[in-house]
Amino acid sequence: MCTRYFMDDASAELTEIALAAKKSVLAEKFIRQFSRPIVTAGEVRPTDIAPVIAPNQKGQRTIFPMRWGFTNQTHKSTVFNARCETAASKPTFREAWATHRCIIPASYYFEWQHFKSADGKTATGEKYAIQPAGADITWLCGLYRMEEGLPVFVVLTKEPSAELAEIHDRMPLMLPKDKIDEWISPVADPKGLLEYALGDMVAEKV
Repeated sequence: MCTRYFMDDASAELTEIALAAKKSVLAEKFIRQFSRPIVTAGEVRPTDIAPVIAPNQKGQRTIFPMRWGFTNQTHKSTVFNARCETAASKPTFREAWATHRCIIPASYYFEWQHFKSADGKTATGEKYAIQPAGADITWLCGLYRMEEGLPVFVVLTKEPSAELAEIHDRMPLMLPKDKIDEWISPVADPKGLLEYALGDMVAEKV
């Protein structure tokens, strides 16, 4: 799963993306409603407002500020991740899976090692920073929708690679940069793009 990621302001491309989000017409609306700035560098947490790539009304790739988390009205809670294996059938996610997909740019994401303790319960261990091998930017796949007139997003997750399975039983869905436009296209088949999901990761303890 993914409940933390990091944006390094030393990256010129991420800095450019962050600037575009701050200049968006939605930026002031978010600030007025939540009295919180857009997170453009450092660690990003659930409910934060962060830069996200999605199509505009003309279908063009655009940077928008979005808030992390879908509100689950049934359970009066907020969800931050969605399983790519079941998103198409879940009422909370199926419409977004079909036509409202996005990319969340990051330097890397964080995961805490999960393991069984002596009493059989799941325990949390060391924290890892994880990113695709050889990549400067991690392109996390997500879904978005509108809530109270503002866009919100979740991060999609999948079964982990063999190496990451030793850390956690889920990992974010990530695609190469050249698949961004296909992924966010409302007419694309998201299931067909899953074969391009990245699995070769570098994980470092932090």
